[in-house]
Amino acid sequence: MISLKLQFYYKRSFIFKIYSKDFVNLGNLYFMKYRLLFLAILISPFLFAQEADYIIRNGKLIDGTGNQWQIKDVAIVNNKIAAIGTLTNWKAKKEIDAKGLIVAPGFIDVHAHIEGGETRNPLATNFIYDGVTSVITGNCGGSADHMKTYFDFIDSLGMSINVAALMGHNNIRKQVMGTANRHATAEEMKKMEAIADKAMKEGAVGMSTGLIYIPGTFAPTEEVVALAKVVALNGGVYASHIRNEEDKVAEAVKEAIEIGRQAKLPVEISHFKVNGQNNWGRSDETLNLVKNARKEGIEVTIDQYPYTASSTNLGILLPDWVLADGQDSILARLKNPTIRKKVKAHSIDLIKRRGLTHFDYAFVANFKADTNYNGKNIRQINLIRGKKDNALEEAETIVQMMELGGAQMVYHGMGDKDVKNIMAYPFNMAASDAGIAVMGLSRPHPRAYGTNARVLGKYVREEKVMSLEEAIRRMTSLPANKFNFKERGIIKEGFFADVVVFDENEVTDMATFENPHQFSKGFKFVFVNGAMTVDNGQHNGTRKGVAIRIKN
Repeated sequence: MISLKLQFYYKRSFIFKIYSKDFVNLGNLYFMKYRLLFLAILISPFLFAQEADYIIRNGKLIDGTGNQWQIKDVAIVNNKIAAIGTLTNWKAKKEIDAKGLIVAPGFIDVHAHIEGGETRNPLATNFIYDGVTSVITGNCGGSADHMKTYFDFIDSLGMSINVAALMGHNNIRKQVMGTANRHATAEEMKKMEAIADKAMKEGAVGMSTGLIYIPGTFAPTEEVVALAKVVALNGGVYASHIRNEEDKVAEAVKEAIEIGRQAKLPVEISHFKVNGQNNWGRSDETLNLVKNARKEGIEVTIDQYPYTASSTNLGILLPDWVLADGQDSILARLKNPTIRKKVKAHSIDLIKRRGLTHFDYAFVANFKADTNYNGKNIRQINLIRGKKDNALEEAETIVQMMELGGAQMVYHGMGDKDVKNIMAYPFNMAASDAGIAVMGLSRPHPRAYGTNARVLGKYVREEKVMSLEEAIRRMTSLPANKFNFKERGIIKEGFFADVVVFDENEVTDMATFENPHQFSKGFKFVFVNGAMTVDNGQHNGTRKGVAIRIKN
């Protein structure tokens, strides 16, 4: 700014003298003076160059809006993007030559479950090495009970990623009703509405539901609508793990849309899929429901992880009513021979509807009671236990594992054509549905490490499901706009400097189902709030992430 003012002053003075009457009578001394002055004007940008903390030079800038890449420099000062362009009049404490590399906004993962993992690995390396600089946690109806306490904890801990959060409907219900299998009374509804309102005022981005989980599955649509109306009054979003993703997936999508219609708020349908081999090919049907809702004026968007396997708990193989009222009640029911028989029949019916004869599509990610089961499917575990190789014995094994505390599972049940079809939809965001991984701990779904790299490598570079610019829009500005992030999601002057620099030809997800603990390749530099966190491919220990509190 100083150099610009000096240039203006010198130029004005010089031009005035040229056109004054006295100028023609000036001697050679004056000509020499103005030659020197003119020279000073030319070199003043270099004498008074603006200084940045970092300048990323010569990169192929994809700004997050969907526009094509351009060769631009990006200057970072403190925690903001200070300038974009051909920055010849800038210098920096550190400059990065990004020639041939992509420079993009940091990715926003709209569906994470980091609660409980923050202190185990505050570096959040599985996210950072996948280009993620911000996550939204509190999904599927599960969150912290108190938003202010949680956000204060995030800020005091100091993490390598930014954290926003939804308020979980399951947590709201538990605080008022426990895990009771019944409808709420009028008084209980008032208490739940007050909790939702408080969460929103403390900075939550909205409310999530997990309508296949306890106790959310016991809530009627009317209960969710009432709470969603509170969220709407506070400018929030309704994000739903819908009530069914298999045979009744269409009805479940319709319910999510109806909640948005009645409550008049934006809807996000989480990890959009059609699950179960017997449902393969139904993605056109479910996508059309979303498209028609948008035509109607309901703001419905979706997110997706780019894999054909899901991951959730073992309890989804049991009927909901068995899981009500806490672990003691569950154990008491399972010890009843009549109930136990019904539970196993329910589980067997699930695989029959899929057209399967065994539970060999269900793999254990983490079974605390016996970690030797990790990585093995239920059929294999059943044989290891010396049982007969049939579905009934496998169902008994499932019940016994539930009696020992249950397990986190990976279920292989989606078709690749549906995954691609859903991915091609323009209002679909990439999301890991993962927590903070600890290297070597359990056998997690590879999406915890490789979601964004897999989209960029497999589905953009190799299979060309979408363009690179479009993929980055879905990872940056689309989620930022959806969840009301201010000054994030775009490379723009004055926005927070969450930036990733990666090689579009190298970026690859390395994590597999057999060996999930592998970081993605191709991300060279990652900045979070202006702080370099990955330097030439290596996490440097920086923890400058913040809690993102939404103010409406």
